[in-house]
Amino acid sequence: MTDVALQAAALALRAARADRRPIAPISASHGIAGLEAAYAVAEINTLARLLEPGRRIVGKKVGLTSKAVQQQLGVDQPDFGVLFDDMEILDGDDAAMARLIQPKVEAEVAFVMGRDLAGELPTWGEFLNAVVCALPAIEIVDSAIADWKISLVDTVADNASCGLYVLGNQPVSPGALDLAAIGMQMRANGRTVSVGTGAACLGHPLRAAYWLARTMARRGQSLRAGEVILSGALGPMVPVQAGDLVQVELGALGRVACRMA
Repeated sequence: MTDVALQAAALALRAARADRRPIAPISASHGIAGLEAAYAVAEINTLARLLEPGRRIVGKKVGLTSKAVQQQLGVDQPDFGVLFDDMEILDGDDAAMARLIQPKVEAEVAFVMGRDLAGELPTWGEFLNAVVCALPAIEIVDSAIADWKISLVDTVADNASCGLYVLGNQPVSPGALDLAAIGMQMRANGRTVSVGTGAACLGHPLRAAYWLARTMARRGQSLRAGEVILSGALGPMVPVQAGDLVQVELGALGRVACRMA
């Protein structure tokens, strides 16, 4: 891919989000092909956002870990994106629809890094030693691609379809629970709209986060103390609109909620 093509695709995605007007898949309109080209487009926009005053990276998300979501989108492997500080919402607070284009919600397990994880590929033990806590979370995913007609290339280039995320209040030690066995129920306006289990997330939410840690290491990047990892959906994602109250129960891990305002 030429730098001109990558820059043009990145600009198209930035403009779509700024104007809240979805565009055709950039894999077709701009000829973006292959994962490395897609991540290069995402990196261009990450650097552009970091030039904005006060904007900083505070975590990463793993996407497409649920077979149900992979089937919804027609892809067959995970991806990752970058979380910025202004994406974070706390339990019970409003999520601004004015910042979104065509949002959907997913229930997830979030992890917080307790120490830096840098250098060579981490072992399982090194990774576990670096994770300090788990939290219930809602990810509000949002695509700049019209009607969510995305390939893996399109969602990767669009920062893994990041929108906003909501974190629960009470941190829990990851070792205190069997996170693969926890049940998930998501309700919108009191009606159950999605159910699942921790095992839907690459077999175990910690394994999904471990995939991210090793993937970042292979790319010469690292996870830092205090960063949030959204480990991936535990069930199908669901469209939402203004006024919807979204409530998630994740067994012993707890509850988290937000209103789309």
